[in-house]
Amino acid sequence: MHLYDRAKAASRAFDAEVRSRTDGAPWREGLYEFVLFGVKQGWACLYGGAMLSALLLTYWLYPADAPLARYDFLFLVALGLQVALVALKLERPREVLVILVFHGVGTAMELFKTAQGSWVYPEENLIRLAGVPLFSGFMYACVGSYIARIWRLFDIRFTRYPPLWTTVVLAAGAYINFFTHHYTVDVRWALFALSVVLFGRSWFYFRPDRVWRRMPVLLGFVLVTLFIWFAENIGTFAMAWRYPDQREAWSMVSLAKFGSWYLLLLLSIVLVSLVHRPKRFEPEEAAEAARVLSPAG
Repeated sequence: MHLYDRAKAASRAFDAEVRSRTDGAPWREGLYEFVLFGVKQGWACLYGGAMLSALLLTYWLYPADAPLARYDFLFLVALGLQVALVALKLERPREVLVILVFHGVGTAMELFKTAQGSWVYPEENLIRLAGVPLFSGFMYACVGSYIARIWRLFDIRFTRYPPLWTTVVLAAGAYINFFTHHYTVDVRWALFALSVVLFGRSWFYFRPDRVWRRMPVLLGFVLVTLFIWFAENIGTFAMAWRYPDQREAWSMVSLAKFGSWYLLLLLSIVLVSLVHRPKRFEPEEAAEAARVLSPAG
């Protein structure tokens, strides 16, 4: 039996055992759902969590005189993790293709931004392109991996999801603005406003366990962006890269970067939506979810 199949079988057995002990008690079922939500979130963050752990561990423990530069070691770790996820069937080939695209557009932006002095990579290494260590593209892949995995794990569906072509226009505009704002007007506020127009009435529905839950799409975007911002603080602390104001001593990443990551998250979501086409939440399911979420429910 494949390792992935064994893990699924063990998960089903554990689920059945826990349910046999809840005895239908609402508080126990609610607690189990809460724990399961956290487990699924952690599982979706597998790649990103592993990479952040690698950044911190190598920052603290990697020998300064090692024959292989730390950034090159991180590149091999990132590549090995990606191969392992595919080999263990934890990511599907079509998802990997989208993640690689996001990796590519992220690397292209890295090349441009570092040339502009937006941030620097303070350590030397060999596996780099025009001064950009190639492990950096995998940090964007972490975001794409999370979005692709969370989409499946929670069986995410939508109401009032905007037409795909409008989201593609928004994502393309966000990406282009990362380059053009150095030479022309920065239109990020117009892009923020457009995202509100497109997604302001959209809700996404998800199942941590058996009951559908819901959340405004924009709120979900903001929460994920917040965690990415936290992760970026870990990355800069671990000297994976540094902003100009962090060269002398580390400090928290400016909240101004929050908006940048919000726009990059939109790009990632749009790319994943081209593989996992947004499913509509059916009216009868929406009615059931509304009943469950109401104060009386």
